[in-house]
Amino acid sequence: MRTYGLIGFPLEHSFSPGYFAEKFEKEGIRDAQFKSFAISSITEFSKLTGMHNGIYGLAVTVPYKQSIIPYLDTLDEEARAIGAVNCIRFQEGKTTGYNTDWKGFHDSLCPLLESQHVQALILGTGGSSKAVQFALSKLGIPFTLVSRNPVKEGWSYSRLDSKVIQDHRLIVNCTPVGMFPNLLDAPAIPYTFLGENHICFDLIYNPAETQFLKMAKAQGAIIQNGMGMLKIQAELNWKIWNS
Repeated sequence: MRTYGLIGFPLEHSFSPGYFAEKFEKEGIRDAQFKSFAISSITEFSKLTGMHNGIYGLAVTVPYKQSIIPYLDTLDEEARAIGAVNCIRFQEGKTTGYNTDWKGFHDSLCPLLESQHVQALILGTGGSSKAVQFALSKLGIPFTLVSRNPVKEGWSYSRLDSKVIQDHRLIVNCTPVGMFPNLLDAPAIPYTFLGENHICFDLIYNPAETQFLKMAKAQGAIIQNGMGMLKIQAELNWKIWNS
């Protein structure tokens, strides 16, 4: 029995277990199982893999997309460039880290893009944000990071005035703000300055329509949640695990 799984914390409402259970059933895959491994510290990773010798691949979710890196034998080129991992392949006793988040975001976003989407704001600076940054760089869309604790060359939320919002017609939420169960929370941006020329993309998928997306839609913006991105990266993970 081949074992695949997901590491992160917490994992009560994660997408992957249900997705792969349905995939295995639909495709008649009988020799594989998908398990959730909720580890409260990344230091538990080595113990986990030692206890489960039949692991072929793992997905990685928050908060370990960056902290997992020192525990891996090698990274592929894209994961190294991004500085975050969401997919691990186990092969011949070695672990290799990959990043498929960027491609999932890229392919979900592209059908929405029009000529006015030439600058972006990225809310958040974690592992998912790094994948979004990589994807936007591939698309040639300049971006600015926004954070409660601004990084170098990044902005604080207090800087987001009417002109900034009008100049940045793509806004991507890479923070957990608004994720279940905190359904009424939303990133502190001035929503009244949004309009029909904006795309607001939330990497969150639970709930399907976050407060961020609801408030953006009320202003006429195009909205997109993270479900399509998740499905794309899950299929890419499956290919990597079985390559």
